[in-house]
Amino acid sequence: MSASPQRWVLASGNAGKLAEMRSLLATLDIALVAQSEFDVPDAEETGIGFVDNALLKARHAAAHTGLPAIADDSGLAVDALDGAPGVYSARYAGTHGDDAANNAKLVAALDGVADGQRGAAFHCCLAATLGAEDPVPVIAHGTWRGQILSAPRGEHGFGYDPLFWVAEENASAAEMPEARKNQISHRARAMQQLVEQLRDRGHGG
Repeated sequence: MSASPQRWVLASGNAGKLAEMRSLLATLDIALVAQSEFDVPDAEETGIGFVDNALLKARHAAAHTGLPAIADDSGLAVDALDGAPGVYSARYAGTHGDDAANNAKLVAALDGVADGQRGAAFHCCLAATLGAEDPVPVIAHGTWRGQILSAPRGEHGFGYDPLFWVAEENASAAEMPEARKNQISHRARAMQQLVEQLRDRGHGG
């Protein structure tokens, strides 16, 4: 193990995502820093799927910083909406990252849809690359099933968490303690896969 943690860059400036992923990476010898610390411009998310966008963002951050990079592309796929908002989850209502507007649009889109038909899944695709041209990036994909509520519940989390009901926990994702969410969320599941693969390849610890 190295004397000090290896610096990796997270291809995001989202403080909530950074804190969540730092917690999930705690078992590896990796110091995760946000790309905003390097003034990295946002990559154009032109992929048609979550994995495409995760790779685009990871390679972009690595190219700008010269550091190994981790990126995720996450989103919500709602059964009754044929998988929407999907890769457009963060900008569903038109403005990137406007959680309140995105949640309001989703509630409106499902108005009148019966409880039994409100199934959905959070998806998280993660890409880790040692450099911009790494030929064998690590890819992981986690899913988390739930249902969409008709009104937000809870004060924690971010994104669609207040609308995502998890029956097994009898709570919305925004009502769960952070430690519990970090055990069972789509990002947690993808991160567990990623950590195992990085460890197998001898990276980060």
